Amino acid sequence: MQGFGSAKPLLAFSWLFLLLALLETLWLHRLQPLENQFSDWMVRQQAQDLAPDPEIVIVNIDDASLARLQDVAGSWPWPRAVHGELVQGLTRQNPKAIVFDINFEQPDVYRPESDQLFNQALQGTRNVYFPLVRRPAVQDASGPPVKEIASLVGLIPTAAADPNAHIALSGPLAIEPRFWRTGTINFTEDKDGVGRRYALYTEAYGWLIPSLPARVAADLGYAVPRQADMLLAWRGKKNAFPIISYADLYQDFSREKPLRAPDEFTGKIVLVGSDATGLHDLRMTPIDSVLPGQEILAMALDNLKNQRMLRAAPAWLAPLATLLLLLSLFLAFARSLNALKIGLVLLALSALALGASYYALTHLLLLPVLVSLLIAWAYYFACALQGYLRERKTREQTMKEFSRFVNPHVVRELVASGGSLSRSGESRHISVLFSDIRGFTSLSESRTPQQVVELLNRYFTLQVEVVFRHGGSLDKFIGDCIMAFWGAPLDDKRHAQRAVAAALEMAEVLQRFKQELGEEGGDFDVGIGIHSGAAVVGLIGSEQRREYTAIGDTVNLASRIEGLTKGLSRILVSHETRTLCGEEFEFTTFGEHHVKGREQGVQLFAPNRRSAA
Repeated sequence: MQGFGSAKPLLAFSWLFLLLALLETLWLHRLQPLENQFSDWMVRQQAQDLAPDPEIVIVNIDDASLARLQDVAGSWPWPRAVHGELVQGLTRQNPKAIVFDINFEQPDVYRPESDQLFNQALQGTRNVYFPLVRRPAVQDASGPPVKEIASLVGLIPTAAADPNAHIALSGPLAIEPRFWRTGTINFTEDKDGVGRRYALYTEAYGWLIPSLPARVAADLGYAVPRQADMLLAWRGKKNAFPIISYADLYQDFSREKPLRAPDEFTGKIVLVGSDATGLHDLRMTPIDSVLPGQEILAMALDNLKNQRMLRAAPAWLAPLATLLLLLSLFLAFARSLNALKIGLVLLALSALALGASYYALTHLLLLPVLVSLLIAWAYYFACALQGYLRERKTREQTMKEFSRFVNPHVVRELVASGGSLSRSGESRHISVLFSDIRGFTSLSESRTPQQVVELLNRYFTLQVEVVFRHGGSLDKFIGDCIMAFWGAPLDDKRHAQRAVAAALEMAEVLQRFKQELGEEGGDFDVGIGIHSGAAVVGLIGSEQRREYTAIGDTVNLASRIEGLTKGLSRILVSHETRTLCGEEFEFTTFGEHHVKGREQGVQLFAPNRRSAA
């Protein structure tokens, strides 16, 4: 497709499209879910080939642990003394940290001695951490004063810190404050409900509340960026971290001679959490739609320990990329470049951009390109469609003008083939019709030459409409005779039936035309002859002038049959045409007749429409 002519409509359309594109990339973000899903897919593909840090281990309270410890600990929640025994067993192996992903918000009023045993197990430890939950800000007025809890929960004051503020936090009240080493574990999800980030510091009234992984990492000497959150760089699939059943470990610690290695947890970060069905700690992430919260916490610790969190590309990159793509496409279409070639170039650029995005992700850079590409493709298809419709309108106008003189089928094929018939000069099986006027001499004697021409034009217009309506090709006018044929240039297996149907309607149109003429049209009549057979069809003539026509014995015989209609029947068809029509019409036999140029006689038939019976 070549261009659009004037660039003004394209320019106006492009400005509107650019405005919508900037609104989308800067403000609306309606396509952001698609970008997120594509990024999640790439993250998932890369993560499955990576292994998480083996020094981060999960002790899991799974469904089997709840069942196996039923006799020892009863139903959930277990007495805190059970966790105390676990802490003691782990502490003996000198882990770097023991991190609980279990809330101890309320003291056990029914088993206070169990809480006491848990606190006794914490004596002398400085590496056991507990979760903290940041409540909604609307509850802050009922929360404790900052000055009372700042040191307990590790609040970090900024220059804007309000010493008189209240912050609603749910701390581990079952644990004695002297053992509090806490951080928040609030799940951070995007608008689509997927957790791709983990909080590092939550700001409240000028105070920074560290998250649990940030608190652990800072205490262990790992660098923690002073920012609200981090994009998680995922490694592995679901259950990729080393996971040990809580029941297995608890029971092994209870043996006189443990079966497990005595240094299994030495120098490791041990995370105690749960993925048991009834505890409802399952979250949607790029890795899995039901990932246990303990694995998200473990991945945050992995990122901080190994300093490999994701970095997001600058916010201005997507609008700039969109602008450059749209500008390039506009220039290409404005210069009337071929739309297919433009599409191929855009396809190559799309593949390159997607490949670059995947490569950037391997270097921990999240490079969003999908929305920009989708907008560019939408603009491309809109411009291509606009060009196609413009070209189609021009073609239709050309066909309409040209069809006044030439059969519409011929025009359509000429346009489709770029100006030359694809089937010129070939033998085709067709049906040829000749229609000649009878009794026109007396009618023309009472009219002026101009009136005669108008009369003929009126009659020919009515009859040519019938030919075209039945799919025929108008070959030519020979004086007051019409020559038409069916079966070319377009294939038509029913060419004989259509030719006979056209002849019958031409006879009906003749009757209406005679009524218009009144008494003067009494002698006005036509003879129509049809024959079916092989003929040479194509553009025939000189280099200066050619016409699409049919030649051969089939054409000659159709003309001879038309000459035999006088005195026999208004319409006569050959035996070949009658056979091809099958049972579609009724035929009256007129016997065999000899025609000039043929030794054998020709059987002739007069067609009629089938009666309702």
